[in-house]
Amino acid sequence: MALRDSDPAEVGGYRIEDRLGSGGMGVVYLARSASGRPLAIKVVHGQYADDDEFRARFRREVAAARQVSGAFTAPVVDADADAARPWMATLYIAGADLGTHVREHGPLPLPRLRELAAGLAEALRDMHRAGVVHRDLKPANVMLADDGPRVIDFGISRAAEFASADVLTQTGRVMGTPPFMSPEQFASPQDVGPAADIFSLGSVLAYAATRRGPFDSPSPYETALRVVEGEPDLTGVPDELLPFIRSCLEKHQKSRPAADDLFTLLRGGATPGTAPPRPVQPWPGTRPTEPAVAAWPEAPTTGRGDAPLHLPTEPDTEREEDRRHRPGKTPTEQRGPAPDPAGTPAPEAGRTRRRRRHGLLLITAAAAVALAALVTTTLTLTRDRDRDRAPSPTAEPADLPAGWKPWATAAKAAPGSDRILGGPDTSLRGCAAVGTSLVCAGADLMATRFALADGRNTWSRPVDRTPDAGSGDEGALIGTGDGRVYGYEADDQNSANSIRTTYTVNALAADTGKVLWRTETGAGETATVPDSAQGAATAVPEGVVTFYGAQSDQYALLDAETGDVRWRQPKPDFPDCELLSAARRAYLLCATAQEEGKTGRSTVSQIDPATGKARWTVEVDGSAQVLGQHDGRLVLADTLDTSRELTLIDVSSHVLTVRRLAQPRPVDAAAYLVRGTVYFTRASGGVRAVSPRTGRTLWESNSSVEQQGPPAASATHVYLASPSGRLAALNARTGKIEGTRSGRDDSGRANSMFVTAGAPLVLVGDALYVPYGIRAVYTVNVRDL
Repeated sequence: MALRDSDPAEVGGYRIEDRLGSGGMGVVYLARSASGRPLAIKVVHGQYADDDEFRARFRREVAAARQVSGAFTAPVVDADADAARPWMATLYIAGADLGTHVREHGPLPLPRLRELAAGLAEALRDMHRAGVVHRDLKPANVMLADDGPRVIDFGISRAAEFASADVLTQTGRVMGTPPFMSPEQFASPQDVGPAADIFSLGSVLAYAATRRGPFDSPSPYETALRVVEGEPDLTGVPDELLPFIRSCLEKHQKSRPAADDLFTLLRGGATPGTAPPRPVQPWPGTRPTEPAVAAWPEAPTTGRGDAPLHLPTEPDTEREEDRRHRPGKTPTEQRGPAPDPAGTPAPEAGRTRRRRRHGLLLITAAAAVALAALVTTTLTLTRDRDRDRAPSPTAEPADLPAGWKPWATAAKAAPGSDRILGGPDTSLRGCAAVGTSLVCAGADLMATRFALADGRNTWSRPVDRTPDAGSGDEGALIGTGDGRVYGYEADDQNSANSIRTTYTVNALAADTGKVLWRTETGAGETATVPDSAQGAATAVPEGVVTFYGAQSDQYALLDAETGDVRWRQPKPDFPDCELLSAARRAYLLCATAQEEGKTGRSTVSQIDPATGKARWTVEVDGSAQVLGQHDGRLVLADTLDTSRELTLIDVSSHVLTVRRLAQPRPVDAAAYLVRGTVYFTRASGGVRAVSPRTGRTLWESNSSVEQQGPPAASATHVYLASPSGRLAALNARTGKIEGTRSGRDDSGRANSMFVTAGAPLVLVGDALYVPYGIRAVYTVNVRDL
């Protein structure tokens, strides 16, 4: 990778020769020592140089790397954590990482697997004897050097004896890479010890033997659940290594062998009395000159979902591929449409769309923890800095609601909504501005109102009419229009041997909360909750389009003024359908039946508001996710195939155009369309901006915001927030962080087992409204960031 004009000529007296890569925290260079020995030097990005927490973590990484001998790692040659831009030099390791090698050459044969197992066992024994727990052992962090595997990247390691006092872990964030993490890293990160590395070793060896992880799943959430609760899939692992790998993958920490015991297990499959073999020949495909380096915690590997996002990077050369189709006819498991001009709140992208049955949502504690951990896998390093800068005297006056002042307010809980203390009903799921009101839903609230100017919480209405009869529903805004807001309600009634639930859509006056009308949409176990976040209802100027009937086998339009059913149409007989809106039009998106061995397909139909029939239907390859509409075209992304391009559908001509992405979408990234730009965001803070017109990467950055929710954007900035209200403002043109606000805990913290991402933000002029904590919202003038 060519050096740039901004790159230094030397670091710490070491001459820089080449740029090897970059990550969210810094850049890695190839350098030479005075004797000519090649070195890999990590240099921290300038934005983190003034962050005391980051420097402390960097010192810990250096100390951890120095504690081990270097025989099985990339030894530290020099470092300066107190430099203007902290840096660390390690011995450069020529060779490929394990993930790259397996992808390019396939699974390792048994002799190489035994060599790998023995080498990694030695490395872990060396680390654990030195009191170091790696906590992120994965294929990308195993280098295949000529003299055996080396373990790299101690960025999230820690001294084992200080586990209980580790401040960075006590924040409640979980660190690691999900497919190779241990169950305790999800369930109790403060208790993670050496046994976590043993579990990761088992997963790494299974991957090396089969080219897939033992808990892999197309859904990252399912991957986490399998790690915590499921049995590993070890199909294809050689019989000789099965006992070794199974013992490493024991769910309970105390059931796993210690590093010192691994060699005994290995010898169980070899000739008694023989030592574990060591590689004496270069690994097939290893190129001595290829830039294999000690990667940053967020450096990528290609083609797998186990690596965090590589940030920042230069965009690939622009590639475009146009394929034009006339209307024809993708499984749709994850959706994330952006807010449309009609004011419909944006449901969270990247979430699996499944119809919830009221009273049937049963989540085990371990599964809930796993879901939370999936979206908190990377530790945020940037310290929050509130910046109180007065506007320039020549700046234009701020565009704020009349009488606005900064405020933070928590809504009162609806009666009975706290019956599951700290459960899923504590975090608001969406808000919308209507007149002088900010109306929000979620946390078992059908809707609650805050005054835009001063935050007064004037009314709240619960989702459940009889909260003691059932387990509760979260609530979500279906949409807004002409001074009203649409939400849904559930009424539980005891029948012979079960609870019968009736669902209704309500129209409320945004300023007073008065019920303007309420219309039943379905009742019984197979009725669908009219939840917009699940794609079961959406709002358009004519009213609410929702799935309808006891079997949810129809969809209907409820009149905006009266709530009357204006028309009903049969729902297509497809495995999964959802309703959504874009640019004030309603759409029906359905997955077609997928044949074995063939790519799935989806149909996108625009609904005629007068009759409910399809005005037109276009068939799309893959698992489609409608992000929204821009420049007269619907923009769709694939929810499963990260290498698939963006798809554009002209809403007038119905012509389909494909734009190939310059870079594959990160596997665990959510996708949003905001102000004409597609943003791929990751729970670790990574953000990639992409042009839907060309598929080209505009910029990549790290927002430093964990579990970031859907972004909001002005003409100049992009705003992202975490569930605790931690906020970052990024330059919309460059992605550079230009303002932050720290998170808040004045309302309490929403239970991280259930809250997987921040709620959508609402921008009204220069006033940004940020949901956070337990039923709370705060507002900030974006010019003060």
